[in-house]
Amino acid sequence: MIDSSLRTVEWKNNKVIMIEQTKLPNELIFVEYDDFNQVANAIKTLIVRGAPAIGVSGAFGLGLAALQSKATTKEEILSDLEKARKILFATRPTAVNLGWGLEKIMNVAKTGETAEQIRELVISTAKKMADEDIEINKAMGKNGSVLFDDNDTIMTHCNAGALATVAYGTALGVIRATRESGKNVKVIATETRPIQQGSRLTAFELKHDGFDVSLVPDTAVGYSMANRLVNKVVVGADRIVKTGHVFNKIGTYQVATMAKQHGIPFYVAAPLSTIDLETKADDVIIEMRKGSEVTGIGEKKTAPDDIGVINPAFDMTPPELISGIITEKGVATAPYEESIPKLFQANN
Repeated sequence: MIDSSLRTVEWKNNKVIMIEQTKLPNELIFVEYDDFNQVANAIKTLIVRGAPAIGVSGAFGLGLAALQSKATTKEEILSDLEKARKILFATRPTAVNLGWGLEKIMNVAKTGETAEQIRELVISTAKKMADEDIEINKAMGKNGSVLFDDNDTIMTHCNAGALATVAYGTALGVIRATRESGKNVKVIATETRPIQQGSRLTAFELKHDGFDVSLVPDTAVGYSMANRLVNKVVVGADRIVKTGHVFNKIGTYQVATMAKQHGIPFYVAAPLSTIDLETKADDVIIEMRKGSEVTGIGEKKTAPDDIGVINPAFDMTPPELISGIITEKGVATAPYEESIPKLFQANN
């Protein structure tokens, strides 16, 4: 059974333990890795996914790399860690938390004096990052819960729950915290391409946690809103830039546009680690996924041979469609170029 206390990714006995998310909702299987290349493959193939979980997984990957390294000097182990960092980072360039997690570990590693001390620092820091992720999500949930009312029906897109983080969740963490505050809420989850993370993961997770959840096709978002089946929307994010442009799972832009059309508040929940203060919106790389996800279902073909396919994993939602960005340090509202830096000042 999945519940909000179940850990998506964990360090145990010098191994990384993960839920194999591509097997959900049919099977709950845990996999264990002792090689950072296995972690890199798990991130690339969506065995683990969700920006915060990827950030911690990257950190754990460097922990394995430190153990795998035969280095006996500081220079040698830092060189080995840098090689592993490049391999891990290349797996999901859109998810800013991955770069954040890897950079944090590398900076800590450089403070060590010996190879052995660096190994200990890398592993202890990665484990601490995992624990902090849960606390950050709970603080974010509490900050977001005041924006939702008793008897709201909340739409969410993709999976930003316990399965997208170490535990608890970002967007679903807000929904959990709203219920924990004593309010009654219902949830509408979209199926969400690619690989139906809304129907496979969000619906699965919420149902097991006892929420009243209904599933709709991505194409029924407009119908749901036009027929007043939805009061509010909350989604997660893979990257937010300082202008308030949000990069999230493909289809988020359409959900936000529909919400604006129907006067429905649209919120984004993400930790400060998902906010990229350096990159401009136009420079963010959008990952493209394989065409076979669109031309078939499993082994069954649903499209003609040799058809061209455009299959982006993410889209960009502009700030004018966003009612607020919920973080562990508070809620940013427009103008975001003013409110987002204030959150970081509060973090110091």
